Parts: sequence; C-alpha cells; structure tokens
Amino acid sequence: MQVRTLPKFYITTPIYYVNDRPHIGHAYTTIAADAIARWHRLRGDEVFFLTGTDEHGEKVEHAAKNAGKGTKEFVDSIVSKYIELWKTLNISYDYFIRTSDPEHERIVQQIIDKIAKTGDIYPGFYEGWYCVPDESFWTDLQLKEGKCPECGRKVEKVKEETYFFKLSKYQDKLLKLYKQNPGFLAPKHRAKEILNRVNDGLKDVSITRTTISWAVKFPIDAKHTIYVWVDALLNYVTALGGPGTSNFNKFWPADVHLIGKEINWFHSVIWPAMLLSAGIELPKQVFAHGWLTINGQKMSKSLGNAIDPIALSEKYSLDAVRYTLLREMPLGDDGDFSDNAIKTRLNNELAAELGNLLSRTIAIAEKHKGEIKGTPSLEAGLKTRIEKIDKLMDKLDTFNALAEIFAYVKLTNKYINENEPWKLQGSSLSEVLYNLLEALRIIAILISPFMPDTAKEINKQIGASEGTLKDCRFREFKGKVKKGDYLFKKVIT
Repeated sequence: MQVRTLPKFYITTPIYYVNDRPHIGHAYTTIAADAIARWHRLRGDEVFFLTGTDEHGEKVEHAAKNAGKGTKEFVDSIVSKYIELWKTLNISYDYFIRTSDPEHERIVQQIIDKIAKTGDIYPGFYEGWYCVPDESFWTDLQLKEGKCPECGRKVEKVKEETYFFKLSKYQDKLLKLYKQNPGFLAPKHRAKEILNRVNDGLKDVSITRTTISWAVKFPIDAKHTIYVWVDALLNYVTALGGPGTSNFNKFWPADVHLIGKEINWFHSVIWPAMLLSAGIELPKQVFAHGWLTINGQKMSKSLGNAIDPIALSEKYSLDAVRYTLLREMPLGDDGDFSDNAIKTRLNNELAAELGNLLSRTIAIAEKHKGEIKGTPSLEAGLKTRIEKIDKLMDKLDTFNALAEIFAYVKLTNKYINENEPWKLQGSSLSEVLYNLLEALRIIAILISPFMPDTAKEINKQIGASEGTLKDCRFREFKGKVKKGDYLFKKVIT
C-alpha cells in the first residue's frame, strides 16, 4: 500500500450516456461535483475527481443509425461535445474516462472473471419486458399502464439466452451494509425507497446480451456481450487502473458517487453487490441528487426544453449559471430552473451584494494614499462560520454553504454602510479599508470552488494571490488595488 501524505478524496459523477448531446441536467451534476472537489482541494486534501462517458449499448447503436453514422464515429462526435462543455464550464476533473477505452474493457473483463469464479454468474434465459431508451428490463408488476415505469415509453417483449448475476444472494449483506453505514444511502429521504425494495426481495439480474455487438465482450462466452450498465458501473474502479494498482490503492474506496436519483437503484443495490462478489471494498457513499425541471416542466426532446449550458453561460456569464444551479435548490431535492431564476440571483445577490461590495471598496481604496492597516473587526465569528461551511460541504450541502458565505458578504456590506468610508480620512479610513480588503480576500477563497472566475477577478483587483482555507484569517494586507471590470452586470427582468 502507498503511504498517504495527505487526506484523500475521491468523487465521481455518473458517466454520461452518449446517445445525445449534453444539456443543463448533465451540467448540474458536474458543476456540483466540481464545487465539492474544489472545496476539498482548498482544505488541503489530495483529490481525484472523475467524470466521463458511457458509450455502449443498444440505445447508442440506434442513435448512431438514426444519425446516419457509424457507431464509433457517432460516439466520438458526442464525446467531443462533453469535453468542450466541461472546458467551458470550468470543470476541474482529474480524469475523463470513456467506456470504449481498451484499458477499461480489459479490466471489466478481469473483474467479471473474478465474479464468475465465486459462482455468482450462471447461464439461463431471460423473458420479460425491455425498455430500449432506459436499457432496462421490467416485470409485469413493475410496468405502469403497460409502459416503462421510469420513462413512460413503450416496452418490448423479449426472450433470449443470458447470464445472470446472483443479486438475490446479497440481500442480507446489503441490508446489513445500510444498517451499519447509515450514511451510505444519501440523502436520507432517498434511502427509504431503496430499503423498501431490498426488503421486498431481490431477484437475480441479467448481465449479458446476445443481440448487441457495440459492447464489452463477455469473457466467459464469446456469443455474449456485457450488459451496458455492468461495464458502466465498473468505470469507477477501472479509472484508477483496477485493483492492486498504485492509484487504486491510493484513492479507493470512492468517498462519494454523485448521481441522479433515476440511477440510484443501480448504484445503491447492484453496484455494492457486484463489489462484494468481486471482493472489492465498498464506496463510502452514494448521493442521489434531485431532478431539474425547466420552467416547471420535465426536460424532454418532445417539449424541446433541454437547455444548452454553453449558450446560457454566454448569455449570463459562467459563474452566474454555476451559482444559480447550486443556490436555487438543495442538492438532494428536486428543483426548478429558469431564466428568471438566473436573473433574480444575478441582480439581487451577485451584482447587488458581491459585485457592489468589491466596486465600492476598490473605488475608495484607489483614492487612499496612505497605508492600509488596522484591527480585524470583521474577523469576529469568522472562524466559526468557516467551520460551519466546512461541515456543510462534508454533507454535500452546497446550497446552505453558499448561503453562509453570502451571509458574510452581506455582513461586510453592512459594515461598509455603517462606517461610511467615503466620509473618512487618515487612520480611520485605513482601518475600514483594511477590514474590507481582507474580508474580500477571504470571500474570494470561500467562493472559489463555486465561482472560480469570480474569485480570480476579485484577487486581481485587490492584488491578492489564491489561498486555501488555512489563509482564511485576517493578516497584514499586502495587496495593491487596481480597479477592473464589474464582477456582474444587472440584467433587465
């Protein structure tokens, strides 16, 4: 085992299915994961932040055919859009995995071989209802009005030779896992559904197909390929090089799998069962966030309301989009997203509170010719506030963490209003400016995981360098102020 010199933190997004271009829902998950990863770097942790693309399966084959392209050509074109989007959204991932990577496929086959040697894989026939868009099988009882219970679309009756994984064998072990590790299923209100379903009994699941060629080859039987969600789940292990490698030993187990609630069953039930079978340590937490609706409606192709995050960022600024997504609803809850939400947050909080604080402070500081020093009035209670924010981020509560940061922004604005530095001179002015500029330096550190470009612009205007949580204390001000662009410009609502 490699000796760890720093605390480690391994966070993953789901790998995104490449049957269509990315939209605001993909951006929401990834921005949240990015903010959490950046916060842990501020803390001094050694972070591995993983994202990527899920590229196999029947749905991808169909999408490629409909687009008039070869499957690999189609997949490559969609993957490039994700990479472009993450660059535009300032996503600080450490590795981008593709499930078509030969190394991923090789390690998947190794792990499937290992599971098979435990006796947990056996041949048989599957007969039931299949939803192509969701790549999911359903029983008669699970169907809703004869349609897929997840997406509401039509299902097909299929019967084919397959290999099953003995999921039923792990029912008691999973229930024991949930009981002994209550934080594994998060947030708490998502756990009840999983517990109820597992308590109702687990059935063995089909893990291979004979009719799909665009997939990882099943190592036990050449006629079969591995079902798409099996190889997709294993990406969290293969991205580190697989069991026994130095990177795996360093970062595994994952500290949190951040996912959408629609894939919670796969991650909270099938995934830990597979790992138990393979003898691989379990992740610490599966956090299923809520769904975004757009202007009160679910995103769908038929409604044509899937928002392009790049266009949105160009319209309002990247950090306004990042901030609104994280501030509009708690991460574990469903929530609505709209242009009006961005405009309101932009005008009332980003421009009126944070932007106004910086511009007023800089305007006064540029006119001041003397030293800037004083006693730290605005440091009172700051340590406790930062400790609270840190605990909130441990709970992945980006919503309330941002609320706490902006409470300090408001407190600093109150300080400037009460002290009226535009009326002061000499040491009295120096005292107020010292507190404002040091507060802004600390605010820049605290907002940097959420709005990294804004943090850089604040530092540029107050002449400060990037810091960590250890630097969130008042000290001698050494910067040189220089007025720059407004952080945010109000928009007409």
